[in-house]
Amino acid sequence: MTATPAIEGWFTTGPEPALLADRCTTCATAYFPPTASGAGFCRNPACGGEEFETVELSRRGRVWSYTDAQYQPPPPFVPPTEPFEPFALAAVELPEGLTVLGQVAAGFGVPDLAVGAEVELVVEALHGTDEGDLLIWRWRPTGGTA
Repeated sequence: MTATPAIEGWFTTGPEPALLADRCTTCATAYFPPTASGAGFCRNPACGGEEFETVELSRRGRVWSYTDAQYQPPPPFVPPTEPFEPFALAAVELPEGLTVLGQVAAGFGVPDLAVGAEVELVVEALHGTDEGDLLIWRWRPTGGTA
């Protein structure tokens, strides 16, 4: 059995995981999620760049907004447990100026979140398959505030 990212190329899974972004080599604007080969053009309307590099985004950010998923999302979502257990979602603003949505780490929920609170990126198993665990990124509260 192995553990593999649910979406290849969007994040690393090492001891200090990170989200991966495309960064325009002309204007340094970063984009997440990355595209397989960059967009072919910079999505910044003030830039004419056409070349991109893959960069790791900051592992820590601040909660911009949050909510809970009280209902089971439709397919292709596969709940990790039956019956469905609600989970929290956080939109996290990173120092690079991007806001990235993700589930909140296991063991944490809406009561653990506040706008402006610091969170850090972690990688956890989403659910198992016959080949092994699928991994996703999640946001874990650190206890720090704005």
